[in-house]
Amino acid sequence: MFDHIRRILTHDRLAFAEDLIGVSALVTMLFVGLLLPGAF
Repeated sequence: MFDHIRRILTHDRLAFAEDLIGVSALVTMLFVGLLLPGAF
């Protein structure tokens, strides 16, 4: 949590991009997880 705050304060663009990719991957996994049971 503190590491995340530190990243925001230091404006680490690369770390921010990595966080964004991680979040989008998680959302995609959840989205697929919800859609697949309904598809079959």
